[in-house]
Amino acid sequence: MKYSQIKELYKNIFKSYEKPSLETHIKKMVELDNYLPYSSTFFCVTNTQDLKFEYISKNLSSCLGINPNDLKTHGMRYFWSRIHPEDIEVWLSAMNQLMEFTLSEIKPTDRSKANYTWNYRFKNGSDTYVNIVQNTTPLSFDLDMKPIIGLAHYTVLDPKIKMQITASAKLLNANNEYETIYFNNFSQKLLKESISNRERDVIRLLVLNLTSKEISEKLNISSHTVDTHRRNILKKLKISSTGELVGMLKFNKNLI
Repeated sequence: MKYSQIKELYKNIFKSYEKPSLETHIKKMVELDNYLPYSSTFFCVTNTQDLKFEYISKNLSSCLGINPNDLKTHGMRYFWSRIHPEDIEVWLSAMNQLMEFTLSEIKPTDRSKANYTWNYRFKNGSDTYVNIVQNTTPLSFDLDMKPIIGLAHYTVLDPKIKMQITASAKLLNANNEYETIYFNNFSQKLLKESISNRERDVIRLLVLNLTSKEISEKLNISSHTVDTHRRNILKKLKISSTGELVGMLKFNKNLI
């Protein structure tokens, strides 16, 4: 995908008509950065309207081996150029769906309590693709309470770790604890290709918390056959337990 296409899609996702002041946020970030130790994480203040980084923490170079001046000078264009080509479209889809979910499902008064996480592969200074998990908290909103300035934390993980691209949204509850309100696995094809129609039926009933015996009665098959289907489903989807499958699908009803 060409940069011009990425820019058009990205700016459309975060389209806004107001540019909030950043001075207060930047000052706080600079003060905090002076006390943080070097580690496998760094943070930036992102500006989705001007497609630039308002602030880049000192850990960027140690984490990725790239020059922070390149990010400051070339902004998000440079950052995008280092995302793995196979992840670009999936990442954009994740961004778009997170924004749509925010605007349709999170009340404007609650959006300052939201937190978003997603991941992708990124080429470091040694030209090796590493995994990055990005966690972003909105700092400023436009007049329509659309998040456009964010504090983004980046955790760099070993390239040998095989990660599927996922995106999630969490919201602070009354107990000041984050609850997951959205999750999607954008790499997982799930029921579209590898899963048979009968396995699809089993999955639908599992999501309703039915036991193997109850599913066997519903589908008029033996409990042993249901258990076989369950093992095959986990193997095909490369997940470890039925609980993980059910949890994932409850947040991804469009996949059932």
